[in-house]
Amino acid sequence: MALRTKRWNDPADPADGFRLLVCRLRPRGVSKADEAWDDWWPDLGPSRGLLDDFHGKRGAPIGWSEYRRRFLDEMGGPTQLWRLRDLARRLAGGQTITLLCSSACTDPNRCHRTLLAELLTSAPPSK
Repeated sequence: MALRTKRWNDPADPADGFRLLVCRLRPRGVSKADEAWDDWWPDLGPSRGLLDDFHGKRGAPIGWSEYRRRFLDEMGGPTQLWRLRDLARRLAGGQTITLLCSSACTDPNRCHRTLLAELLTSAPPSK
């Protein structure tokens, strides 16, 4: 099992395996022909409301601990759980997966792609 994380615009590597974009919003100005990912699952990205709160668009920005808590709560939805189980099964089957996030997300320690990776590596896949 190999799970990696990158920004969508980081150079692709053959070792990346299945490159999955996990942003709620599709990157602007990128044509279908120029996509650097194999698939896009926007439901594994933070909600628009959570992003707005984190970036202070509706008042003072929320801190990382609040963002983390709320994002992990969002990942408990039925669609998100189904997607996470699918990824966990793929990883358990030996597939390499690279989770891709926004080009603006420069600190992987404060990015939802790292939280997703933690979720995927902390629990065995369920049926």
